[in-house]
Amino acid sequence: MSTRNLYELGLDSHDRLNNELGGGIPGGSIVLVEGDYGAGKSALSQRLTYGMCEEGHSVTLVSTELTVRGFIDQMHSLSYDVEEHLLDENLLFFQADVDTGGSTLRGETSEDESNRKQLLKRLMEAEKMWDADVVIIDTFDAILRNDPKFEALVRQNEERQAALEIISFFRDLVSKGKVIVLTVDPSTVDEEAIGPFRSIADVYLELQMAEVGNDVRRSIAVRRFAGMGEQVGDTIGYSVRSGTGIVIESRSVA
Repeated sequence: MSTRNLYELGLDSHDRLNNELGGGIPGGSIVLVEGDYGAGKSALSQRLTYGMCEEGHSVTLVSTELTVRGFIDQMHSLSYDVEEHLLDENLLFFQADVDTGGSTLRGETSEDESNRKQLLKRLMEAEKMWDADVVIIDTFDAILRNDPKFEALVRQNEERQAALEIISFFRDLVSKGKVIVLTVDPSTVDEEAIGPFRSIADVYLELQMAEVGNDVRRSIAVRRFAGMGEQVGDTIGYSVRSGTGIVIESRSVA
């Protein structure tokens, strides 16, 4: 970590993301990356993962969509070669399997059937994954939607209280200087569930898409950035290119 207590995002010769985000993510931050399906949440989380590993930070990435093989292939397609980091255990990858009846956090020992679907409980109890400097969960809303206990609280209109309990767990972790990054598709969860995460996020980034002719233009709207290093733009234009990864297109500062 740098003397400014920032987790640098690296890859300065590859793209300008680290510079555009003020030199890195402040230690002790909860980061919320919000965007609709296809907005680029996974690509950004993969870019953060690789860049931070390259800077010597330990990272855990939990994916609700990719297998280990799929993750490595996806990273290769973006020129983010992570095999060495995986072999050195500087990077830990977990697949949170949320699509089957036996949902579980792969990489952990299975418990009895009554506990197998309790993704949030299993996530919190997977101590090894929280040892890293940075923990990225992509996508967090899929875990919320597929956790039966959380679903039951939603039916009882108590999802806000459940969210606050999860936030308390995260706050305890970031008090030790860690960074937790959560990606969320807001169209899949109730406002009462996502609202508390928006309110407490130290860094809140909204990924936006706009159709211009036949092109889709993507941008990162910086809604909040507590403890920033250098100036952070209000809007950062970017694209995702095969063989290149994240590319910064433009910047606008209010």
